[in-house]
Amino acid sequence: MVGVLVHFESKPDQVAEVEGLLRALAAQVQGEESTIAWFGFRLGPSTFGVLHAFADDAGREAHMRQAGEAMGATASELFSAAPVVDYVDIVTAVPA
Repeated sequence: MVGVLVHFESKPDQVAEVEGLLRALAAQVQGEESTIAWFGFRLGPSTFGVLHAFADDAGREAHMRQAGEAMGATASELFSAAPVVDYVDIVTAVPA
């Protein structure tokens, strides 16, 4: 299993919009066959993150191509800096 961990900082006046974006993305990834798990989270007043899990690299790459296209148009409006994207290997997981 592989994943992507993304951290991003919202512009102070865009916090509500970023929260709305995370809710919309959650609904969108529910239809993706390659996404095993997806979490949108908040780390601080304007710091957010997303953790995605995929069965394999092909699923991760397909998702990241789509996500890059979708986020490219709004990133400069919402975020104070470019998101930090880390590709991770999931070592262990516990099913819910």
